[in-house]
Amino acid sequence: MKVLLVGNGGREHALAWRIAQSPAAPTLYATRPNAGLAKIAKAVDLGVEQIDELVAWAGAEQIDLTVVGPELPLTLGIVDRFQRAGLAVWGPSQAAARLEGSKAFAKDVMTRAGVPTAAYGAFSDVEEAKGWVRSFGKPVVVKADGLAAGKGVILCYTPEEAEAALDSMLTEGAFGDAGARVVVEELLIGEEASYIALCDGVHVLPLASSQDHKRVGEGDTGPNTGGMGAYSPAPVVDAALERQIIDEVMYPILRTMAEMGAPFVGFLYAGIMVTESGPKVLEFNVRMGDPETQPLMMRLKSDLVAVLQDGLAGRLDEVSLEWDPRSALTVVMCSEGYPASARKGDVIEGLEEAATVEGSHVFVAGAQLDNESVVTSGGRVLGVTALGEDLKGAAGRAYEAVSHITWPGAHYRSDIGWRALSR
Repeated sequence: MKVLLVGNGGREHALAWRIAQSPAAPTLYATRPNAGLAKIAKAVDLGVEQIDELVAWAGAEQIDLTVVGPELPLTLGIVDRFQRAGLAVWGPSQAAARLEGSKAFAKDVMTRAGVPTAAYGAFSDVEEAKGWVRSFGKPVVVKADGLAAGKGVILCYTPEEAEAALDSMLTEGAFGDAGARVVVEELLIGEEASYIALCDGVHVLPLASSQDHKRVGEGDTGPNTGGMGAYSPAPVVDAALERQIIDEVMYPILRTMAEMGAPFVGFLYAGIMVTESGPKVLEFNVRMGDPETQPLMMRLKSDLVAVLQDGLAGRLDEVSLEWDPRSALTVVMCSEGYPASARKGDVIEGLEEAATVEGSHVFVAGAQLDNESVVTSGGRVLGVTALGEDLKGAAGRAYEAVSHITWPGAHYRSDIGWRALSR
């Protein structure tokens, strides 16, 4: 069996690591693999946006299953193109991927589906947006409508902060085309959780709960990032809350997308804010989260290849997932300067020592092989992950592994899991 992974970040390394353990013993390929992926997958020298070339390559190589990791190729229609070529591919169509490609579209779908979410407005005109902020009279979040690598979100506690954010996006073009339209919504207060499920257009198969840490600083302070760490399970999502999310969020979205002629097949990620009045959706992603994928794949014991094939056949209602009962936690190690401009090209030391920590695994996000060395090539470089009997044990092992790894300017948060650990 041949499997192609489209993407080359930490999420794709974790997916590939789990897929490689399938009883099907697949031969793995990955697009321009990072230093971790390169050890388990053969390189395909194509970018994720080179869809025509990827279709041609996958057809010529007779690839049995393609798994698309990042959002960009999904929003560009890679799934539609592979399907037209008769190739099996896991992920949503271009029409369904608009749930992530446009925050305004996602909010409109949530409204139509009756999914609980924050009050909002969508704007292209800066003065109109400022007027909405002034009339709303509460703290808001300003979000770039399009894809902004998890960074196009600004929390604004005063009207002045909101107006500065609006000027930055709509007038100064801080996020380019992604910020040419913005969504302004009520700033929700509560605890955030990541809820991810496999969907086959009709059925929902939930993954274990997880929680991400978006802010760069300790105690969830500072600017938003692509994610500084994650853990699973997330105690904030108890059985009652999970049932509510499935019934009030996931299935209504699936039904509504089907009614709109865009049935959703793939990973559906709901960013949930657990408020005093119940769960509310912050946003949807149409792929696995990064870094949530890392602890989730550490805990998943089921054959992921078989599960994805069942999903493509519309049989997720017949599938149950097996999970390691232990907790898993990921610490993201970043380059100097992240989340702004990140320094690159530094040699990473201590990876072999880190690998000796029991129950740990280092997933590579932004690092490449340079002869015999592993060097940094991005802002988020490594997702150092470990299993433990409980979250405290998982954190202890993860940070023990982190302690062995060094490069100039490396930084990470030392409090991943703090909300759960403080319960």
